[in-house]
Amino acid sequence: MRDRWRSLLLGGGFDRDAEPYRSRLAALGRVAAGHRGSMAPGRGSLWPGLGYAGSDERAATLSANLHESLTRLRAMAEAYAQPGSGVSGDDGLGRAVLAGLDHLMADVYHPGTTPYGNWWHWRIGGPQALLDAALLMSDRLTERRAAACCAAVDAFVPETVVARYEGVSTGANRVDLCRVLAVRGVLGGEGPRIELARNALAPVLAPVTAGDGFHADGSFIQHSRVPYLGSYGAVLFDGLTLLGALLRGSSWDLDGPALRAFLGTTEGKGAAAGVVEGVVERTIAPFVFNGLVMDNVSGRSISRAAQDDHLRAHHLLASIALLAETVGGEHAARWQAMVKGWLERGRPIRESRSLGVARTARLQRVAESRARPAAEPAGHRLFAAMDRATHRRPGWAASLSMASRRVAHYEYGNGENARGWHTGAGWLSWWGDGFGEYQYTDAFWPTADPYRLPGITASKKRLADGEGGAWALPRPDAAWVGGATDGEFAAAGQDLRGLGGTLAARKAWFFLDDCVVCLGAGITCADGAPVETVVDNRNLGARGEAAVRVDGEAADTPLGRRARRRGARWAHVEGHAGYVFPSPADLDVLYEERTGSWRDVNAGGSGDPITRRYLTLWLDHGPDPAAASYAYLLMPGASAEATRARAAARGRVEILTNTARVQAVRVAELGLTAADFWSPGRIGAGDDVAVSAPACVLIRERSDGTALLCVSDPARQAAGLVLTWYRPVREVLSASPAVAAVATGPALRLTFADLRGAAGATQQITVALA
Repeated sequence: MRDRWRSLLLGGGFDRDAEPYRSRLAALGRVAAGHRGSMAPGRGSLWPGLGYAGSDERAATLSANLHESLTRLRAMAEAYAQPGSGVSGDDGLGRAVLAGLDHLMADVYHPGTTPYGNWWHWRIGGPQALLDAALLMSDRLTERRAAACCAAVDAFVPETVVARYEGVSTGANRVDLCRVLAVRGVLGGEGPRIELARNALAPVLAPVTAGDGFHADGSFIQHSRVPYLGSYGAVLFDGLTLLGALLRGSSWDLDGPALRAFLGTTEGKGAAAGVVEGVVERTIAPFVFNGLVMDNVSGRSISRAAQDDHLRAHHLLASIALLAETVGGEHAARWQAMVKGWLERGRPIRESRSLGVARTARLQRVAESRARPAAEPAGHRLFAAMDRATHRRPGWAASLSMASRRVAHYEYGNGENARGWHTGAGWLSWWGDGFGEYQYTDAFWPTADPYRLPGITASKKRLADGEGGAWALPRPDAAWVGGATDGEFAAAGQDLRGLGGTLAARKAWFFLDDCVVCLGAGITCADGAPVETVVDNRNLGARGEAAVRVDGEAADTPLGRRARRRGARWAHVEGHAGYVFPSPADLDVLYEERTGSWRDVNAGGSGDPITRRYLTLWLDHGPDPAAASYAYLLMPGASAEATRARAAARGRVEILTNTARVQAVRVAELGLTAADFWSPGRIGAGDDVAVSAPACVLIRERSDGTALLCVSDPARQAAGLVLTWYRPVREVLSASPAVAAVATGPALRLTFADLRGAAGATQQITVALA
């Protein structure tokens, strides 16, 4: 098992003289040589500038320095153990690693030291690096030194850390702690500790109904209230796949009913296998598009210069590749096809230079395999437990980010993500095939205007860095946030409450075949500042330009100058998207250069200035609006001609109503009627749909004489709900268990039981029309 862990850390089965391995191995060797050359053991530090002893006021910095010191030793150990690094087996490097371990374990990381600063450095990051370094040096590790490593880890990661599934021992942190315990057991040859680690993973595999972990709808939450698939979720999944590979075939194998349910694997063969969606299909895949993982599920990590959306995806895809190697069979073939498709459409692996050799090798094996690359699927996924949604159409994808009593506006912590204030204010991000794919990759977060994220409605009231408090503290007092979907199209809504101010609004989105209909109503604020709805804000790169047309006329503006186009019917940004305004709108256009630094959004970032150009389109509601509204269609990737044609076809998308009581649309061509009911009410000239309580409703009439009704209680407050559809219905063909009674005839009447425990999930009913 020690050899297997070394193999997982180092990778294998690749030509070390071929690219990209040769360059990465050489870079690893240079890093290790640099660390060795600058190492200067002394009391309170192992490297100059990385002191870990000092005053309480600097505790977090000191513990971070300890963690960095252990991380450097791990890098040196990897270079020592990795053939082709240029320093592989180097005696001086090996002695330096061992001396460094001895120094830290004698000076600070040993029984009797009281941890200070960030607990994570002592219980997860530090011991993981220490154990990896020790096992990578196993050919030179004496029993005495191995015992010292085990004693040091035991002092800070006792078995009791997994006694209860609570506090900091949940979700990704629980998996990390189990990894420490398992690898510690491997190093010390202690089976009971490995068994403890395996057993302690059980709560992670089980779906949760609140707080940290995987929810039944595929949502992943960490820190109780933050959607975190792209960061903590990726760490959790990576840890599980590594432990699964480490323990495979041993008496502590993770395989069992709980893991199979988690992964969606079955005992069956052929058509019986893989019919159940697992974590890869249900949770990960919806947020991966063309080789990137969406920023709206990555929390604080979006403020880290070294972790862009494509690199985070490469880490995640490498974990899926390892899972495929471990599990094998038909499931592996499906996962490899997904990974290969993402790799072919995404940023080349060679450009993710910080990706380690082992992960690079896993991805390259898939990229070079005979697997047929899977295409991006079309469809809609609604994640009610984390206030997120993803919409996929041929050629583009969009994702919606909201906040509620259940989900934080944003997370600030450890000085990170200081200006993520409005990432839950209806941020509508989108990407296309060959366009918009580097919108958030290319230094967006340090340079973009944080008050003008695409799709949001926000007050321009100035907010402080970390406004509202750290660790997901700020949450709006809003319950109605969510939607309903048939799996292809969707209705979604947000009872918006602005962070740090008085802004209130009702925002609705209707996700259709070639566009997203965006509505806003009841926009009210008393902050004494302008309120804006941002139609879009495109990152054009360092020197980029984009041709803008409004109603067919060029609307290019000088750099840095705002222009207002009154009575706009449609707008088009070449190479990006089209925008249609069902009612004439006063559209503001700004082409500007913005300069910022990573330190502006992350206390640990570089202060070097970065400049990017942006094209921003917005609707200005003015200072302190009362019951303002808006309506527009977003058409990603549309040509100017297609945008003009849609603006001319005014009846194609019919806005039935757009008020603070109900927002609804009808698209006869799609057989679709959808509504966000913020209160009991009716829609349609003939009272098409009526509800007795707030609800989200989407109806699809099909050409075969049937219809599908999708209904949800986003607020989770409906003790009872009656829906009436004024269409002749012959019979109900199928219905959700939440439907308590039905009545057919000239109109359909559905009576739902208590929906408060349905977690905002969509209830589906299929009927035969008369």
